[in-house]
Amino acid sequence: MKKILALVLALAMALALVACGDKGGEQQEDGTPNTTGEEKVVKIGVFEPLTGDNGAGGKQEVLGMQYANYVQPTVDINGETYKVQLEVVDNRTAAENGPSAAAELVNKGVSIVLGSYGSGVSMAGGTVFAEAGVPAIGVTCTNPQVTSDCDVYFRICFLDPFQGTVLANYAYKELGVDTAYLLGMLGSDYDQGLIYYFTQAFEKLGGTVVAENFPEGNANFVSYINNAKAANAGVIFSPVSINYAQLIVEAAAAQGFEGTILGGDTLDSNMVVEAAKGKDVDVKITTFYQEGGNPEFDAGIKEWINANADAKTNNGGNDMVSAVTVMGYDAYFTALEAIKAAGSTAPADILAALPGVTYSGISGEIAFDDIGDAKRDAAYIKTANTETGAWDFVKIQGID
Repeated sequence: MKKILALVLALAMALALVACGDKGGEQQEDGTPNTTGEEKVVKIGVFEPLTGDNGAGGKQEVLGMQYANYVQPTVDINGETYKVQLEVVDNRTAAENGPSAAAELVNKGVSIVLGSYGSGVSMAGGTVFAEAGVPAIGVTCTNPQVTSDCDVYFRICFLDPFQGTVLANYAYKELGVDTAYLLGMLGSDYDQGLIYYFTQAFEKLGGTVVAENFPEGNANFVSYINNAKAANAGVIFSPVSINYAQLIVEAAAAQGFEGTILGGDTLDSNMVVEAAKGKDVDVKITTFYQEGGNPEFDAGIKEWINANADAKTNNGGNDMVSAVTVMGYDAYFTALEAIKAAGSTAPADILAALPGVTYSGISGEIAFDDIGDAKRDAAYIKTANTETGAWDFVKIQGID
């Protein structure tokens, strides 16, 4: 269905380019961008949170795109070399800011968009991208509605129904837990979506859940940890943003929680594992990549981060390779493959080409199903090493 819609949209956009030149930004009528001198430029939009609750994760995701642009700053289209220019816009985490940030990218004349870290803001921006006919590649936005409700959105990450089931199976079968305490932020599509799918899978296995929500901006999690202890929960499943995860880890250690803190891909951050360092706490997560999986890539991006003070700051102050950074890198190269396959910088042509794009990434093989979701069936499980302050690989796990 998505392939048919993409082809229809391609024809419609081609017919409408003359009448709707304002939607194409700096694109000319034939899909070729305007140039400065003899340099040809294709613009890739970066739709990410640089501030707000997800700002830390968004910055790490952007680092992967920026490093990819450093590694491959050009793309060949029909025998001509184009400079790839990243247009970065801060969507500020919140869904209410998504449409204006998305419109800013459309007005900049981008050919394709990458992002966002955070499902809610991705869904909000998707409406604008769809209206403009600009394709988008989600990097780590895992809520099913990102693609199911938007014909121009694709993604390279696994989805929450899969991730929630993996985590539930791991808690029940591997950790031997039959009671789970679930904690998410009110109003967060990511938190609530992943908690929902965890609940469905965990209860199906025979487990019991106790669920609570905290308001945005909450800074004290002691009472929540004590509630988990009172429920005799073997795990606290809290798939929250990095800043809340740090506070939850610290509170769990301070209150002597003896079970496991489980989290989704948002917890895969050097800042979270640093919060666990030196504390008596067990933290395990699902994610997309483990440092060491590609030594050549790891060495290259570490060198790049250490040579750039801003990059190091945006990575949380060290050179640990985050999985979302790897995903940002892979998303950039997937976008280049789509541009090359389209043989054009016109968004409609790229959208039409996207369903058939494949790419062998650092995080694995990337290909899309009929609604634009990645064909992924495995997740990395990692645990916080409280002595070294690093993530240790546990296993690669699917649903079974």
